[in-house]
Amino acid sequence: MKKTIFPVFLSAALAFCSVVFCNTANAVSSLRLWYDKPASQWVEALPIGNGLMGGMVFGGTDTERIQLNDGTLWSGAPKEWNNPGALAALPEIRRLVNEGKYFEADAVSKRMMGPYTESFLPLGNLYIDFPGGGDATGYVRSLNLDSAIASTVFTRDGARYVRDVFASYPDGVIVVRITADRKGAVSFVARLDSLIRHTTAASGGMLVLSGRAPSSVRPDYLSDSEPVKYEDSGAKAGMEFDLRIGVAAEGGRTRADADGIHVDGADAATIVIASATGFNGYDRPPGTQGRNPAPVAEKKLNNALSKGYSELLARHLRDYRRLFRRVNIELGAPPPGAAALPTSERVARFGSSDSDAIELLFQYGRYLLISSSRPGGQPANLQGIWNELLRPPWSSNYTVNINTEMNYWPAEVANLAECHIPLLEFLPQLAANGAKTARINYGARGWVSHHNSDLWRQSGPVGGYGKDGDPVWALWPMSGAWLSEHLWEHYSFGGDKLYLRKVYPTMKGAAEFLLDWLVEDADGKLITNPCTSPEHKFIPPGKKKKKYIYISDDGSQAAVSSGCTMDLSLSWEVFTNVIEASRILGIDKDFRARVEEALARLKRPGVTKDGRLFEWGRDFEDPEPNHRHVSQVVGLYPGRQITRSGTPDLYKAARRTLEVRGDAGTGWSLGWKINLWARLREGDHSLRLIGDVLNVVGLTSVSMGHGGGVYPNLFGAHPPFQIDGNFSFTSGVAEMLLQSQEGVVALLPALPAAWRDGRVSGLRARGGFEVGIEWKNGKLARAEILSKIGGVCTAAPGAPVIVTSGGKRIPIKKKDQGTIEFETKPGGEYVLTPSR
Repeated sequence: MKKTIFPVFLSAALAFCSVVFCNTANAVSSLRLWYDKPASQWVEALPIGNGLMGGMVFGGTDTERIQLNDGTLWSGAPKEWNNPGALAALPEIRRLVNEGKYFEADAVSKRMMGPYTESFLPLGNLYIDFPGGGDATGYVRSLNLDSAIASTVFTRDGARYVRDVFASYPDGVIVVRITADRKGAVSFVARLDSLIRHTTAASGGMLVLSGRAPSSVRPDYLSDSEPVKYEDSGAKAGMEFDLRIGVAAEGGRTRADADGIHVDGADAATIVIASATGFNGYDRPPGTQGRNPAPVAEKKLNNALSKGYSELLARHLRDYRRLFRRVNIELGAPPPGAAALPTSERVARFGSSDSDAIELLFQYGRYLLISSSRPGGQPANLQGIWNELLRPPWSSNYTVNINTEMNYWPAEVANLAECHIPLLEFLPQLAANGAKTARINYGARGWVSHHNSDLWRQSGPVGGYGKDGDPVWALWPMSGAWLSEHLWEHYSFGGDKLYLRKVYPTMKGAAEFLLDWLVEDADGKLITNPCTSPEHKFIPPGKKKKKYIYISDDGSQAAVSSGCTMDLSLSWEVFTNVIEASRILGIDKDFRARVEEALARLKRPGVTKDGRLFEWGRDFEDPEPNHRHVSQVVGLYPGRQITRSGTPDLYKAARRTLEVRGDAGTGWSLGWKINLWARLREGDHSLRLIGDVLNVVGLTSVSMGHGGGVYPNLFGAHPPFQIDGNFSFTSGVAEMLLQSQEGVVALLPALPAAWRDGRVSGLRARGGFEVGIEWKNGKLARAEILSKIGGVCTAAPGAPVIVTSGGKRIPIKKKDQGTIEFETKPGGEYVLTPSR
């Protein structure tokens, strides 16, 4: 496996759960999605993944389908996305904005756009055809989150069949195990296909599907006479790929031909699935500099087959459980009869009154992050690592104006820091491209990125060079600023100064761009001009409000203005993080002084007459007050600019903003609001939003309205499927139980009344702490804090406590607002119990 430059602190959660919570058999048995019939559509199939490959298991009885993905199989190649015309257009746009000519600014801003990103592609399908076809009884299809195994069990013709499927990270393959309780009852034909141009052949007992990806796939929301294009050679050619399977049967007869691998009369069989692509780096055209995927896939397959099923399973379980079992959670007893219902029916019937369902969805988010984002792989995209369509919604790319960031909100707090690494390694590569974009498009130093990116680390704005792009989403040069916050967060939770020193140049580059990008307003304050509030337009003065239409409108709304609050808040976060990093490392004093001066001049978010945060630089009329984006409160969450103690006026305005925005939203929007209301310490409101998420959705086409929830397989429903809804749910539940953004380990900051008794272990707090909490009657009963790196722990237990370590009471300092301080040692365990 590729060696990473991002060391992380491995958890001691399994050792650190003796009192607060341990991984009991009862807890493990509840971590299961199950259904009483096969999946009839993709959003009913069960996901497996190892961060390199993904699979969707349908669980058919006559034919099993496992839809497959490879994390590096994307269309296209590196290309030129920078636009010298942008720099020429910039002064004109700024002038028009200053003159209040917003529609004219919108029109000119189209000259700043570039090409669309490429698309994440489906690899293929494994079909397993079984003979017979009689009635199947006792059918159960399930996904066990504690083992990461998708199982299908049924009885047919007197034999009980079991299929187990898992994706192994240690061996880089997907494994299918087929057994029956009657000797000689396992017979099938395993075959492969793909939506991409390909050939299939038998080779050395394997079945091999090989092909070349398209050179270009246009976004699904654009009309095009040739949306999918192929080139067979040259720098623009798509990458080659190789998908192959091998079978190890126990008994019976096995043969392979172009139609598949045939197994007759076996007692059991193991199918191993391996893949590889020609991807050889984000900056290397796969058509001319790509690697040969065939020997890579062949080696992985042969290595896995040589181990045998028992060893493959044992290696998989050791690896997966090392991550998954770090965190445990109990929120109370489930409703009577809930466990007897299939998962989708249970969620639909009981919603947020079912504490087990909340625990399940919380842990499902952790499972999905482990499955889609592992060191050596690519970051989780808009659909994680799962996609069945050649033209998926929004290209299944990296949508970096909220969605990619949201994918990694649970990584640190939910004790999966290793799963953060693919994004952390993505960012210096994006920054390398973004430095060129900053120079060419803006005449600026540092680095920049915009609304979308892809496997090739596109940093320039999309929009088809203005032909069909809208500045409300295409013209947003602030994603580099937001993404760089993840570099700081990884340090903030882990405290590794060596890591911080390695990522500091990327953080600094984001600040350098902002120093050149910000301009003075009439009061001498620093703002952005132009700016947009992502995907949300405004009504300029003198225009009447008309019906809102996504992407295009009826002429009453504009996108481009100046001084948008989201831009100001992200600039505050970048500057604050870089200043702190520079001080910690003891470097870059002169640059730090420049950043400190800019931070002092940065315009503060404004408050409207009715008490809300400004969204744009002026209090424009809002054509859609209940819009799904809540960009202006980014400083509340995931940021730390807006806090109850530090900025009480902005904290109050953020609350009013969310009240007016309302609770309705798409799936990911609901997830963001769970986190936001948790930061406002209003757990009952967060729980209401959890109830909104636990809404089983049937629509799979795009809806920009307020129909969010989950699909039958608990994938987040925008709709369509977007995995950020799952990840924001997990981070939201964690925020309700533990917060640390103000440098204080706050225990149970947003505990809803319905969670009367419960416990959680293994959550992480900034400062290098791992925390377990038990509560009774809504009050803290006990907390355990493991200090990984030592130092002062400042905690807010919510009630007077005593602190002990090794059975001995240790001194504490009482601070303001119910906080306490105590010294910790690296590896020390500290127990907080209420004073009597």
